[in-house]
Amino acid sequence: MITKLKYGNTNTYFVNGLLIDTDYAGTLSAFFKEIKKNGISSADIKYVLATHYHPDHIGLIGELTELGAKLLLIRSQLEYVHFADAIFSRDLRLRYKPIDERQAVLIRCEESREVLNRLGIRGRIVTTSSHSADGVALILDDGSCFVGDLEPVEYMSAYDDAGDLRKDWEKILRYNPSMIYYGHANESRVM
Repeated sequence: MITKLKYGNTNTYFVNGLLIDTDYAGTLSAFFKEIKKNGISSADIKYVLATHYHPDHIGLIGELTELGAKLLLIRSQLEYVHFADAIFSRDLRLRYKPIDERQAVLIRCEESREVLNRLGIRGRIVTTSSHSADGVALILDDGSCFVGDLEPVEYMSAYDDAGDLRKDWEKILRYNPSMIYYGHANESRVM
């Protein structure tokens, strides 16, 4: 079952113990209210996956890992984990807790199916670098696909050069997704 959690500007999703993305730093109390409203406790969150390491997708990861969740970190994302640290350090009121990547479960995309399977999640993680070099998408066997800030496929015609975006969508569409879940837009069916 997919639970959409909306407590700020970024859509967060919870699937069988896996939290996909978080919102900005400073939103922890709103996050707790939202998970409680949806019948989820912090103990239910076993792993956190960031679709990319922009500030509005990773702001709570440090705090959630302190509470016991494990960061599921893709090797191609490793050098980007601290991308947002300087941004968050400008506002101490946010009380941003930096991510400790040494405590993460570090995997390659090729290993993702096996790791997800151990969580009871049937699917895989693939890289999607057109929005951000560290971007990934989670594609479930049931047709659900979580893409973070990847531009919708129907926007490709608006770009003069949509080469990288086209490559990302071609990769995703090979797995026959039926529903796309975005970081900042409503989910949409694949036609």
